[in-house]
Amino acid sequence: MTELPALSGRVALVTGASRGIGYGVAEALVARGDRVCITGRNEDALKEAVEKLGADRVIGVAGKAHDEAHQAIAVERTMEAFGRVDHLVNNAGTNPVFGPIADLDLDVARKVFETNVISALGFAQRTWHAWQKDNGGAIVNIASVAGLAPSPFIGAYGVSKAAMINLTQQLAHEFAPKVRVNAIAPAVVKTRFAQALYEGREAEAAAAYPLARLGVPSDIGGAAAFLTSEQSDWVTGQTLVVDGGMFLNAGVA
Repeated sequence: MTELPALSGRVALVTGASRGIGYGVAEALVARGDRVCITGRNEDALKEAVEKLGADRVIGVAGKAHDEAHQAIAVERTMEAFGRVDHLVNNAGTNPVFGPIADLDLDVARKVFETNVISALGFAQRTWHAWQKDNGGAIVNIASVAGLAPSPFIGAYGVSKAAMINLTQQLAHEFAPKVRVNAIAPAVVKTRFAQALYEGREAEAAAAYPLARLGVPSDIGGAAAFLTSEQSDWVTGQTLVVDGGMFLNAGVA
């Protein structure tokens, strides 16, 4: 068994972290000595993730990210278990529809915004009032390259991620100087969430990237670890694009 690092004294709350990008972020934070609360909708998957990450340093709180009661419980449980919540990583997201935005059911659009944007604001408000307002910390919002340019057939998702990028700037301005707020905009990362974008044609999908591969959760975990570390103490209100060089090909014939 790998020996865990000494405790850093810091505590993080990572939403949507039973698998995929959120799990990769939690894994990176635990690896540097943070204690972490992870959330997710599926209680069994969450328990499995806690066991894998280390139940002596990680707790899980099951629930839907847009549920305000769940948000309150997650922050309360983190404070009860660890006494503080220095870092928040808003990763929970959804993209339940594929098709033209002109034909989008508005109830679906509302669900996308509730999960991808409003929940991030709710968690930010609660961690701010519970700890960060008086003690400082950092927030990282997981956005997407879909929020930086038109994203055909996933338009609602792209618009929600553009809103999250602007929310990042708003919070960074309002929460300064105590709390830094930044975003990460990944391209396609190999997760179950993004599987439809590369399944059965990964080599073809990867060929569009100058670095010749798709992302993996640890790529985003490393970026989140940086943005919640002292090494990024003079960085706030920014969106870090983690895209394997994809945007380098923009406009190239």
